[in-house]
Amino acid sequence: MDWLACPRCRALVYRRRFTRLHDVCPDCGFHAPLTAQRRLDLLLDPGSARLEPVAATQVDPLGFHDVVPYVERLARARAQTGLTDAVLVATGTIGGHPLVVAAMDFRFMGGSLGTAAGQAVTAAAGLALERRLPLLLVTASGGARMQEGPLALMQMARTSNAMAALQEAGLLTVTLVTDPTYGGVAASFATLADVIVAEPGARMGFAGARVIEQTIRQRLPEGFQTAEFLLKHGLIDDVWPREELRAGLARLLAATRPGPPDWGAAEADPVLRRPPGGPAHTAWETVQLARDTGRPGTLDHVGSWLDGFVELHGDRAGADCPAVVGGLGVLDGMPVMVVGHQKGRTVAERVRRRFGMASPAGHRKAARLMRLAERLGVPVVTLVDTPGADPGIAAEEQGQAIAVAESIRLLGSLRVPVVAAVIGEGGSGGALALAAADRVLALEGATYSVISPEGCAAILWKTAGPAAAAAEALCLDAVSLLRLGVIDGIVPEPPGGAHTDPAAAAELLRRALVATLRELRTVPRDELVRRRRDRFGAFGAPATGR
Repeated sequence: MDWLACPRCRALVYRRRFTRLHDVCPDCGFHAPLTAQRRLDLLLDPGSARLEPVAATQVDPLGFHDVVPYVERLARARAQTGLTDAVLVATGTIGGHPLVVAAMDFRFMGGSLGTAAGQAVTAAAGLALERRLPLLLVTASGGARMQEGPLALMQMARTSNAMAALQEAGLLTVTLVTDPTYGGVAASFATLADVIVAEPGARMGFAGARVIEQTIRQRLPEGFQTAEFLLKHGLIDDVWPREELRAGLARLLAATRPGPPDWGAAEADPVLRRPPGGPAHTAWETVQLARDTGRPGTLDHVGSWLDGFVELHGDRAGADCPAVVGGLGVLDGMPVMVVGHQKGRTVAERVRRRFGMASPAGHRKAARLMRLAERLGVPVVTLVDTPGADPGIAAEEQGQAIAVAESIRLLGSLRVPVVAAVIGEGGSGGALALAAADRVLALEGATYSVISPEGCAAILWKTAGPAAAAAEALCLDAVSLLRLGVIDGIVPEPPGGAHTDPAAAAELLRRALVATLRELRTVPRDELVRRRRDRFGAFGAPATGR
């Protein structure tokens, strides 16, 4: 027939058009299931795919019988699909970047995880490890295969250990979640990847919705366990429509390849490394500059000087704090991980982003991304612009102080270069949680302080009135900070402040970051950590005068 009905909205779609759209309904956006082979055709560059052999496993390890002997079920599945089991392993390229792919096919006994599927995933991981290549997992499964009993259960540990070996070797792992992904697959290799993206509407969870409803005897919320639900709750990095998958994966792969040896050699350094004669503005005027709603924020800077930015979401523990943004991109040819505060422009956006005040989930998300950067050997750039950490009740209930402390500790031990730039407000521990870096820069109109001037005045003067005097006493402007050694350099701003010419301000910061990272990228990893700890260990020590 030339027409088909969409399984979700029942709209009639011309079959050839449906195929051209990779089986996506043009009316409602429903993403129909694809076979493993079609997945490879969709994702890999044309002509690059090569199926890789996988060693055979025992056909019926338990001699399992129900209403139909297991061997007959297997034979039927093989005849219907043309596959040996539920996973195809292939090598190829995406955007010219080589990788290994393990793609699951739900048609083969519901994509269930048995010894053969576990062997295929483990073999794909082993091939990626041997060839030093990224691994892409395309998941579609109902869970572990009952007919193989405890041996199927053991595949969860087997594949999880294979993922651990890849990550210990510093190789990127990515999961593409397709509908559905449940049970033993969701609770093992699928959710252990460095980056997890999902197709729209794809469902993933440990137990299926029907099982949950029958167990707790409650009706589940609309959209429960869908990709959009998972993104909202910080459990995956993003939702990518099928037509954008290859391009998105290509950007991600490009952002994890090492930069050239002579990276940044020609860039002039705009940073003021020694204090000028005096600040161009009073401390209180600088506070107003730092708070100006027109100042470029983290996403403005990222959009200006990063190529192929891939934003990553979520703390993997149940939340995604909108006050902290981060992801991988390419800075003048070198991959970097950028993490920063995002305040927003409009009142509505500022409220949604909590005015750049990170919750514990925001600090955990930042920590997750920085750990990923360390595993991949990618430098970290942090952009600080926050009045402080979220002071709310929920933040305290979720361990705000612990989250800030752990972020500071993590920064002190990262074995990759870390450069922080205070681009607006640098408020208290919420700022330091992203600023305990090898080098700390501040834009000319930025502030960095233990407390806001108003808060200081309210505590010490018993009224917020003397805020200007408090700002002066706190030495929170860039010139004062450089004299104290709290920052390592001042990044100039366009006349009148960064908000008067955001593009020029972003360009100055780009040049400053390149010049600073150029100096750090050749320092041995253990030496980076030692110097960073020495830097912060010197503050207040008698011998340094700090």
